[in-house]
Amino acid sequence: MTESPRTLIDLVADASDGPDRPMLAERDRDGMWSMTGSYALRGRVTAAAMGLRAAGIGRGDRVAIMSPNRVDWIVAKLAILHAGGVAVPLYATQAHDQVRHILDHSGARLLFVDGAPRRAALLADGIRLPRTISFDPDGDDLAALEAAGRAAEELEPEALAAIAAQVRPDDLAVLIYTSGTTGEPKGVMLTQRNITSNAVDAFSLVADILRPGDAVLSVLPYAHIYESTNVYGYFLRRSIVYVNTKLEGLLDDLRSVQPVMVLAVPRIFERVLIAIVSKAKAAGGVRARIVPWALAIGREYMRARTAGSSVGIPLAVGYRLAHALALSKIKPTLGLSQLKFFGSGSAPLHPDTALTFMGFDVEISEGYGLTECSPVVTANVPRKPAIGTVGPVIPNVEITLAADGELLVRGPGVMKGYYRDREATDRAIDNGWLHTGDIATIRADGCVRIIDRKNELFKTSGGKYIAPSRIESALLRSIYFNQAMVFGAGRAHPAALISPNWKTVCSELRLSDALGADVLAARPDVVHFLQHEARLQTADLAPFEQIRTIGILPRDLTIADGELSPTQKIRRRVVERIYAGLIDSVASAVA
Repeated sequence: MTESPRTLIDLVADASDGPDRPMLAERDRDGMWSMTGSYALRGRVTAAAMGLRAAGIGRGDRVAIMSPNRVDWIVAKLAILHAGGVAVPLYATQAHDQVRHILDHSGARLLFVDGAPRRAALLADGIRLPRTISFDPDGDDLAALEAAGRAAEELEPEALAAIAAQVRPDDLAVLIYTSGTTGEPKGVMLTQRNITSNAVDAFSLVADILRPGDAVLSVLPYAHIYESTNVYGYFLRRSIVYVNTKLEGLLDDLRSVQPVMVLAVPRIFERVLIAIVSKAKAAGGVRARIVPWALAIGREYMRARTAGSSVGIPLAVGYRLAHALALSKIKPTLGLSQLKFFGSGSAPLHPDTALTFMGFDVEISEGYGLTECSPVVTANVPRKPAIGTVGPVIPNVEITLAADGELLVRGPGVMKGYYRDREATDRAIDNGWLHTGDIATIRADGCVRIIDRKNELFKTSGGKYIAPSRIESALLRSIYFNQAMVFGAGRAHPAALISPNWKTVCSELRLSDALGADVLAARPDVVHFLQHEARLQTADLAPFEQIRTIGILPRDLTIADGELSPTQKIRRRVVERIYAGLIDSVASAVA
């Protein structure tokens, strides 16, 4: 049995060892895929690491990165680690007040950004920046840093190897700040061992389906620990990592790459379904009726099959017809013909979404994790996903439930602690067990079902506990809803704030979206339509969970206004404060 890499530096060295081979790819200015081979990657990382050393970055120094996904992001991150530093990822969409806090709190000595406009925007907001290096050419850029590193390497050819050799498994590798849905972000300290062990253990589940040279499409932001660890996992499997640099180009990238594996979040899957239905409705005629019908038939057929129920002749015949007319065409149209593993994490995936994908021959395997665990804790096994669960624990991880149902985790991926916050660390970790903050159940077969965040459960006036994320994921099955936030503590029934997808709503009601959100939201026919849709999407929930009335938000919730975290999670306390009047009026209607 091959010994697992001790550090991320060892992992990357193992992955790039041997003959030159393609490792990373991204689209160039002409839209063509530009490949980076193992030799080129190793050379760039070495040069950039030496450049960082020449710039005064030493052991334990924090270096931040703020940019959308690109190959340069990965080069910078690896260079930081090879120089003995600690990477501090920031989302390209991060609100500037949080950027200020993270840079100050972490004590970052250097910041990588995508280009001069980013630097200018941060400075314009009065953020005190350390030395800034741009990925785009502008003088003080990554290319110049690499050139300086190559010159330094010629003077001290053994220097970097000596520095890398000093890095130990328990050294801090990444200081990644949590989303901060309830307050200031906390700095999660993840060691070399934390991340390396998680990449090895999580990707052992796909060892039989992900072969050397297989194409994978990397979609999620590298500032998120999920995709950051995924990249190391892809390296372990010697995959070719195609980097999606713009989410709006996802479909083109899928069709071009024909990936074997993609890891995503539920909202991406939901938007794929919305796009399929919206395109069919826009086409009109027979297609507008057949595609939604076929998706519904496929979902119900798979629901019966996965539940072990009798399918029945009408449903079986309907499914065969739906598959022949529409469902069989969806998988190749999406560029998923070679797909062997579609993984979902970071947020709850509604079972209906998974079942609908199964209807057109695409299985989604849901998993669970959190930043503090590097991040993967549980995952469904490919080809045998237990729908409605996040699967059993990955190798070398233990879980148990506290008396109140909170999920506790212990294992090599559990963080070192929160940076400069001993009190929060002691609250989170007790005798090696991390308190996740998530309420869960564990089935007899070991599969875990996440109920909701412990601090987001609320009780109605009838004494029923409500898990808002369960209802929200049901609402977001609708092609007419962009966002949903459920509330109702102390009220008779839960209600929801909805941000509509005005384009599809107007198309359905034959209205002009030029009327504007304010005018549309005031129209009785629009209100009735959206209210009916919310009731329809929650009709299969328990009576006390069903949405009876909604409030229509005047606009989408945004990261810039502090209403969403960088990972698109709703910051409930902020939204409740901003829209207190709307919430009160809606709550009064269901009291």
